[in-house]
Amino acid sequence: MIDKKKNDPKFAYKFWEKKSLNNLNALEWEALCDGCGKCCLNKIEDEESGEVFLTRIACRLFNDKDCLCTDYTNRQDFVPECIKLTPNTIKQNAYWLPSTCAYKLLYENKPLPDWHPLLTGNTESVHRSGISIQGATVSEKSVNENDWENHIILEPT
Repeated sequence: MIDKKKNDPKFAYKFWEKKSLNNLNALEWEALCDGCGKCCLNKIEDEESGEVFLTRIACRLFNDKDCLCTDYTNRQDFVPECIKLTPNTIKQNAYWLPSTCAYKLLYENKPLPDWHPLLTGNTESVHRSGISIQGATVSEKSVNENDWENHIILEPT
């Protein structure tokens, strides 16, 4: 995750309000991620209803302490099912993204929440606000897939 100091000279002031998702550069796109870690949680999708349930079971590459991927650049080499979210893939993935996700919010023409690091200038604000899953996960390496339903949680919002 990149540093998100408020009024960082790398970024135009509130660039996300001035540009569409398709017009963001790579640095701006990555800066939208608040670092909550919720997208790194395994989900269960009901085949009949399409409803998506969040579990507290994190991807094997997720670092629960830092709330970051341990190998973000190469993650798809180790976790092929990991979604690389881009302006071109947001439409088909928005349904399962966390309700607080900046990518989803902007795709739906909604504002960023007050606690978002781009607004606070502090990457810890997502954790202090209780939105992140920092310290609340178990690794998928330690849970049998048949037991995932026992780990369903409500999304921190």
